[in-house]
Amino acid sequence: MRKLGIPMAVDRFIQRAVLQVLQAHWDRTFSEQSYGFRPGRSAHQAVAQAQAHIAEGYGFTVDIDLEKFFDRVNHDMLMGRMAKRVEDKRLLTLIRAFLNAGVMENGLVSPSEEGTPQGGPLSPLLSNLLLDDLDRELARRGLRFVRYADDCNIYVRSRRAGERVMQGISRFITGKLQLKVNESKSAIARPAERKFLGFSFTSGKQPKRRIAPKSLLRFKNQVQELTKRNRGVSLAQMVAQLRLYLTGWRGYFGFCETPSVLAHLHSWIRRRLRCFQWKLWKRGKTRFAELRKRGVGKDLAAQTAGSSRGLWHISRSPALSIALPGACFDPLGLPRLGET
Repeated sequence: MRKLGIPMAVDRFIQRAVLQVLQAHWDRTFSEQSYGFRPGRSAHQAVAQAQAHIAEGYGFTVDIDLEKFFDRVNHDMLMGRMAKRVEDKRLLTLIRAFLNAGVMENGLVSPSEEGTPQGGPLSPLLSNLLLDDLDRELARRGLRFVRYADDCNIYVRSRRAGERVMQGISRFITGKLQLKVNESKSAIARPAERKFLGFSFTSGKQPKRRIAPKSLLRFKNQVQELTKRNRGVSLAQMVAQLRLYLTGWRGYFGFCETPSVLAHLHSWIRRRLRCFQWKLWKRGKTRFAELRKRGVGKDLAAQTAGSSRGLWHISRSPALSIALPGACFDPLGLPRLGET
């Protein structure tokens, strides 16, 4: 379980004030290939930059995973880098106090000897300061890379080059930054085989952004949880709760370039909603009456209402396609995944 170091209201206010001052001075000195937690930069820009490197012929990804990065940052090393940029010793003392504040668990405070508190406004900026050394080293070696916080991908033309880069950069990370590389999660592979910020890329000379398989699985698990057939809510209530999740998800993953996947997911969601509504109608007489009310012919309604087939099979039946077409969910506010 990852512990959060969320500061009190006054500390949060002070940290944000410090952040505004320091970020205005430091941000312009950071690498153009760094996109995480920086004004005017986003994860979408990072993914697009990665796509551009792949399109230029850099067909192998050196995916380096930093193990528990935010928990392992060396305080002395971080403060040493800050001292080169900040002359006011009072400010340095204040930031050191934030780093050492610790985490309260079950009413007891455990001090922090390393790491930056996750949940604190200053932590993202401090992480970029430390990892700026990694950016400079990668640039010095002339490598194509994209970094978003501690998620860094390096792009090379061959597997052999990737192996050399992996060895060299891993030594730099462990030796110079005193961080640990997670060897089980780091790999050299084709971009289509790895994910970056929830996306992966298709093969070919013109790679396209697609949703990574793990991201799709996580999405389906969440939708299945929200559309359970035994939830005891109305269809309108279910769609209202589903809308909150789908709107945010679409805002991020709508950046993909595979609209057929979004269309398939939207169709799958509608089918789950039809299953739910069919179960709500329960009895054969109710189902028959509801189908007839929605324009289904008498014979087809009777045949469907009396069917012993399971809910998932019935959800694709001609009767439910007539009674509950895709458009019927629009007034309830169900977002269309393929539209922004």
